Amino acid sequence: MKQIEVSIMGQSYLLGCPDGGEERLREAVSQVDREMCAIRDSGKLKARERIAVLAALNLAYILTDRPAPAATPPAAPTGNADEAQPSPEYLDQLIQRLDQALDSDGHLI
Repeated sequence: MKQIEVSIMGQSYLLGCPDGGEERLREAVSQVDREMCAIRDSGKLKARERIAVLAALNLAYILTDRPAPAATPPAAPTGNADEAQPSPEYLDQLIQRLDQALDSDGHLI
């Protein structure tokens, strides 16, 4: 297993990567970085942990909103993360639910 260094929101991470999966992992990191930076840049959240949770929820929402894959091999990613972005109202609701879940201590668990 290979290790690659990546950056998400300006912080470096050393990630394990299966042989031949480097390009796919870098694309996933790029999507996470774009999502987290967009949330941070909206000015609504500053805590890295909350941004990460909201980004994970947004990406999961996008994945569940897509039709089930056919038996044919998937197409190469286009890199356009704007195609299926949730609405601002939906994001506001997610932020409110996240704030309620984190309550006053700021920890999920």
